[in-house]
Amino acid sequence: MTEDFMLDHRCKSYPLAAQPCRAADIGRKNWNLLAGDLPLPLAVLRRSALEHNIAWMQDYAGRKGVAFAPHGKTTMSPELFARQLAGGAWGLTFATLYQVAVGVEAGARRVIVANQVVCDADFDALALLLERHADLRVWFLVDSLAQLALVEQWAQRHPDAPRFDVLLEMGVPDQRTGCRTLEQAVTLAQAIAASKAVRLGGIECYEGGVANCDSEHDAREVTALVRRVVEAAKACDAQGLFAGEEVLVTAGGSAVFDLVMPLLRMQGLSKAVRGVLRSGCYITHDHGNYARFLQQVERREGLDESLRPALEVWSMVQSVPEQGLALLTCGRRDISYDIEMPIPVHHVPRGTRQVNGAPADWKISALNDQHAYLRFDASMPAPEVGDLVALGISHPCTTFDKWRWMPVVEDDGAVSGAVRTCF
Repeated sequence: MTEDFMLDHRCKSYPLAAQPCRAADIGRKNWNLLAGDLPLPLAVLRRSALEHNIAWMQDYAGRKGVAFAPHGKTTMSPELFARQLAGGAWGLTFATLYQVAVGVEAGARRVIVANQVVCDADFDALALLLERHADLRVWFLVDSLAQLALVEQWAQRHPDAPRFDVLLEMGVPDQRTGCRTLEQAVTLAQAIAASKAVRLGGIECYEGGVANCDSEHDAREVTALVRRVVEAAKACDAQGLFAGEEVLVTAGGSAVFDLVMPLLRMQGLSKAVRGVLRSGCYITHDHGNYARFLQQVERREGLDESLRPALEVWSMVQSVPEQGLALLTCGRRDISYDIEMPIPVHHVPRGTRQVNGAPADWKISALNDQHAYLRFDASMPAPEVGDLVALGISHPCTTFDKWRWMPVVEDDGAVSGAVRTCF
């Protein structure tokens, strides 16, 4: 389970003059984001949106009849993991054994490693975790005979180690990992079934790489992938290659998760199927990339509303050196820019707590290490030095890994809690 943690001046954007405090006690300080109580820039999480998103996605999975194992690499926050598990998550998903260990400490007892494990040190770590936690189940991906050989070589050197649970990964040509053909998949599944080092627990794919936010294109391409995975699952089942009483079938990033439901609810196998959705970025959503994808999901699903953006990075205007340009106290060290530039979403005039929507013409054109270039219509009123500007995110993952803690704030800016990250 998660434990309370200390905050002090060594944490970026914790006030230098403030006394250290436990995260559980931060709300007693009566700090407010809009009052200048904390240094900027500062990444914050809106509690109301977090709670809404956790409940919404859990309800969505429940209505679809599938289990939910959210991807933890998005936040790497034990406190958020605990909230997701308390909200009903079946398990958690990770990409590395280091991440798995953090999730297990936070209480996860079912874990999907949505990645290949190939390193002896990681096999050591997995065996140790399984030894320490008798109720822990971990499945990792296998997509080649070469990888299987590495597992088996390690197992020969560790004859007392447990058999590992694995999932056969189906991939897409020119995309990431995974078997490219049915023949390759069945040959690998046969080898896994014959191995004394591993057990074949199911089948996996990742559909996000084929999506481009065009609903017709995305539905066509994801459906083609789903059909290939179903075909592979049925071929493996026909030969009795899956171990255990049920077959784990898992997919689902954060962009087109609705389109993999036919896979997760597949029928026709000789064993029960447990479909597992593993979206990750849903917990904070965003103002850019995923917001656009989710509009398509809402149209396909007939939804009036769904997820809400919960992550913002607040900054100040530090200079307006010329018409049409302001410099903000936020840069590459503070905010993600891997998909597109941050998006101005709120503006608070200096000396007030009046939160306004950022003008539509405000754009971030560039980032330096510690500066954001805010461009605006020079014929309109300019932002002033000392104003607050909140920036939205496009793809939240690489904002989380720039912060070791984040305050949780209420909708009026009051700081009510905190989470840490473990990157």
